[in-house]
Amino acid sequence: MSSTTVFLWTGKTSKGEVLTGEYEAPDKAAVTDYLRKRRIVITSVRKKVKSQGLNAMMQKKTVSVKDLSVFTRQFATMVNAGLPLVQCLDVLGRQLDKPHFKEVVLQVTADVEGGSTLAEAMAKHPKIFSDLYSNMIAAGEAGGILDTILGRLAIFLEKADALQRKVKGAMTYPVIVLTVAGGACIFMLMFVIPVFAKMFSDFGGTLPAPTRIVMNLSNFIRHYWWALGGGAALLSFAFKRYRATSSGRRVTDRLATKIPILGPVVLKSAIARFTRTLGTLIGSGVPILQGLEITARTAGNKIIQEAIEETAKSISQGETIAKPLRESGVFPPMVVQMIGIGEQTGALDEMLSKIADFYDDEVDAAVDALTAAIEPIMIVLMGTMVGGMLVAMYLPMFKMSSVVGG
Repeated sequence: MSSTTVFLWTGKTSKGEVLTGEYEAPDKAAVTDYLRKRRIVITSVRKKVKSQGLNAMMQKKTVSVKDLSVFTRQFATMVNAGLPLVQCLDVLGRQLDKPHFKEVVLQVTADVEGGSTLAEAMAKHPKIFSDLYSNMIAAGEAGGILDTILGRLAIFLEKADALQRKVKGAMTYPVIVLTVAGGACIFMLMFVIPVFAKMFSDFGGTLPAPTRIVMNLSNFIRHYWWALGGGAALLSFAFKRYRATSSGRRVTDRLATKIPILGPVVLKSAIARFTRTLGTLIGSGVPILQGLEITARTAGNKIIQEAIEETAKSISQGETIAKPLRESGVFPPMVVQMIGIGEQTGALDEMLSKIADFYDDEVDAAVDALTAAIEPIMIVLMGTMVGGMLVAMYLPMFKMSSVVGG
């Protein structure tokens, strides 16, 4: 695959209006050809100097789903009100608070002024405007229903943001509790247990087994904390490397769906994302094969992604959508049956949206069940960890008191 470079260009229209913009291409000749096709008289074309320092960091940043959904909702409202496209982009770009997002929108505005379509201009910034976003915009421009498509995109992004927050919210509580419990145990092992250990060493005698275990653990952590930290960092690095591979991603994503209590949340949220994305694309006029390719890339789960890719291959060979989804063994029978009915009735996009709505509610219920189940588990775990150490430290005292009393 040939590398490309971002070029900055300046030119004039047939009316003498000066335009500027950016274009990514293999060489200057490609930029020149691109501008001539749009009847722009070229004044200058030069390579864009790569930003350094803070600017480079800002360009690498992505935009949150919430920020993009707000932008899209405002964009849809302005286009629906009849404002010119360039004016909408200019107004939206200037009012954005986040510098990196503002810069990108203003670049899109300049490209549209220079003759690019909105979809082409947005496709140059895939970290902000995904394949799904730019393809839906292209379908809206081609069909003359850009305001409708932007409205659908806004709804899609709002629901995606809500789903994301639900799943994150389900994980926040156990992470906080485990962090507090782990911190309390480490503090006790590092600073409290050594005080007891010194006191017991003065008494002499044989200590109970639980007390010896806790004291040995305290000694190990105090003297070899660096080994534990290094081991944890090494394990984290190894896991990330393994998950970066195709087989590693497949194994970890499959395991994530099999974890008790948490697994249903992961699977249901993945199905909700898949059906919502595909339904939105098909309803917006994107061809089904292209829609499946985009959906596969945005699935967020390797198992779901491979099932969608197999579905795309099957459809290209004249099969239905439902058959390969059923054979994958990933999707529940209800989902497959509803998709099959949607295909037969010609209302696949509506059926996919209904499935997505249903699974949004299912994710809500699964998150509530997860929270209800995790709370007592975390309390028992925290009590066992902290309480176990305290009991181990007090056992010698009980033993000494019984000897003195005897």
